[in-house]
Amino acid sequence: MAKMHKRHDKSDILIHWFNAVCWVLLLLTGVGLIQNPAIDPFGSGYPEAMRSLVGGGGNLLAIHEGIGLVWIAGFILYLIVNFRGARFFLAEVFSVSPARDMGWMLKKMVLMTLGPKPLKAMGMDPELPAQGFYNMGQKAFAQVSVAGGVVIAVTGVIMYLSDRTFGAEATGWVSWSIALHFIAVGLVFAGLLVHIYMAAISPEERPGFKSMFTGAVPDDYAKHHHRLWWEKAETEGEQPTE
Repeated sequence: MAKMHKRHDKSDILIHWFNAVCWVLLLLTGVGLIQNPAIDPFGSGYPEAMRSLVGGGGNLLAIHEGIGLVWIAGFILYLIVNFRGARFFLAEVFSVSPARDMGWMLKKMVLMTLGPKPLKAMGMDPELPAQGFYNMGQKAFAQVSVAGGVVIAVTGVIMYLSDRTFGAEATGWVSWSIALHFIAVGLVFAGLLVHIYMAAISPEERPGFKSMFTGAVPDDYAKHHHRLWWEKAETEGEQPTE
């Protein structure tokens, strides 16, 4: 059997798919709460259909808020259970080498859209710079997701409490929270579309996608796509799985 390298703990896999499911449900219910034709992404009939499905806008809002609170609680539980893993994740995704990582991002975008010829024409080696546990594309999405997720959670809680605890003096806070909530959701969703393509559809990243079920990646994939991590694992004598 091919040599494999462990990449994700069970708790990492669980929180990944928990987050994915919550995001889908929050997006579907959140868009259903919008009743403004100017910013209605799913068409004017969608909000009415969602309201009809759950018995009204009040019920839809309660479902959306409930899912949001479960989402926040799930991440708090993950931090308690696997704080070491969360700290490793944050340290990796927010550690950026300008020359290596920005070079990787630039070359990757050119290779994906135009191929290697433009890079060669400019006298540049089309080979991508070596990457660590995460490549710069994954780091960029993770950075947006973490920052956006915090904004979404905080503003969501403020809106949840707006008609339960806060008085009229908090109107400004609530108004800003609504605006920031929509902006953060839009930014994270845009990054999510790219993430889904790169992780689940792009053939060369397929082993990385499978690792979100199995927890491990093949040795050749680790060496080619995450060479710095692979070299560290080899140097430190990581025990590979078979």
